[in-house]
Amino acid sequence: MSGARTRRDPVEADGPVLSLRDVVKTYAQGESKVHALAGVSLDVNAGEMVAVMGTSGSGKSTLLTISGGLLSATSGSVSVSGVELGHLRAKGLARVRRERVGFVFQDFNLLPSLTVLENVALPLDLAGQSAAGSRSDARRALAVVGLRDRAASYPDDLSGGQRQRVAIARAIVGRRRLILADEPTGALDSVTGDTVLQVLRERADEGAAVVLVTHDARHAAWADRIVYLADGRILDEARSATPDQLLSGGAR
Repeated sequence: MSGARTRRDPVEADGPVLSLRDVVKTYAQGESKVHALAGVSLDVNAGEMVAVMGTSGSGKSTLLTISGGLLSATSGSVSVSGVELGHLRAKGLARVRRERVGFVFQDFNLLPSLTVLENVALPLDLAGQSAAGSRSDARRALAVVGLRDRAASYPDDLSGGQRQRVAIARAIVGRRRLILADEPTGALDSVTGDTVLQVLRERADEGAAVVLVTHDARHAAWADRIVYLADGRILDEARSATPDQLLSGGAR
């Protein structure tokens, strides 16, 4: 059953892997301003999987992109493994993203001209790892998602579910400490979606901090904690239990 698991306590660490403090993100819209995030504070520890839920326009994707340094906050602070992203220039931010953060996007973002193996190894190549080392790590990551035998294939030769699993392999390669997944099962069938969620759950159990944006309570049930966003603010949090408890409101 989706979400069924044995709960494990988050791995102890010196501090949270991801820490947001009073994060505000505003956009100009004509003469007015739109607050995508309005003072969000959130910690995610090593070994913890946190699901972020909310309606369209609640700020979920903005929170994720700011957490990974793809977007700058208007104010407030964002730290990854103790590194304050707001203090970094473009080169430093790129290094944090390459070495510490894995991204899983709904539209995969794979490079069609590269093989599956090359796509997965790319972050390690950009970080300066040897070709032999990056390919070895990429093969291990592909084995985790069950696609080692498709290493020589190209993204266009794969199904949507296979491409998403390649994207997850790329996100976990190199033992990144923070995994950010934005609706990673949105275009997948339920069986493939459960496989994707299981890989993310296992990565958290191995010590990574995982943030999953989802609109589906049954997918959120894979997480340890659920954060509810509305109008750019955290309205509530719940400890995850089972899918049935979530849907009935019994997990709060």
